Amino acid sequence: MSINTSHTQRCLADVSFSFLLVVVISTSLLMPATVLAADDPVSETQNDTAQDELKFPGEESNNKIVYHFNKSDESYQLAVLNTIRNMLRKYGDDIKIVVSVMGPGIHMLLKEPGIPVIPAVRDQVASLAFYGVEFHACGNTLITLHKDKKDVVDFATVVDAGVADLMELQQQGYAYISW
Repeated sequence: MSINTSHTQRCLADVSFSFLLVVVISTSLLMPATVLAADDPVSETQNDTAQDELKFPGEESNNKIVYHFNKSDESYQLAVLNTIRNMLRKYGDDIKIVVSVMGPGIHMLLKEPGIPVIPAVRDQVASLAFYGVEFHACGNTLITLHKDKKDVVDFATVVDAGVADLMELQQQGYAYISW
């Protein structure tokens, strides 16, 4: 009987030691995260906020804005493009921006503008398009200028009427910005 008791005690000791080892290892793995969270409650809040702000490609943003772009004056154009850049800086990927271009402003979207467009404007427009800003060219303005889709830069979308485009985008929740 003493052999069985001794063997049973050793088995219990082995099981207890194994259980204690699992508890110690588990606790040591969990403790750094718990200690960090207890020491720095702000980091947990910041992480929650950062995850709330993450957007997946194609996911709809609550921040939507449409710019009415209808002048050929270069100081006007540069000012509007600057505000668009500022919005991208502030909201990053969590903003949807459309620039509805019509009237004399349309020349900045033409491959061969009928009036001079400074290189800085053309470069900024191309750069903004690269960063996801959509440019809509008014089809009515193109008709007036005897131009069509092939005359417009590749990244722009031709819409039937710029004013209708503005209205429809506002109906979809876009904030309207006019200069």
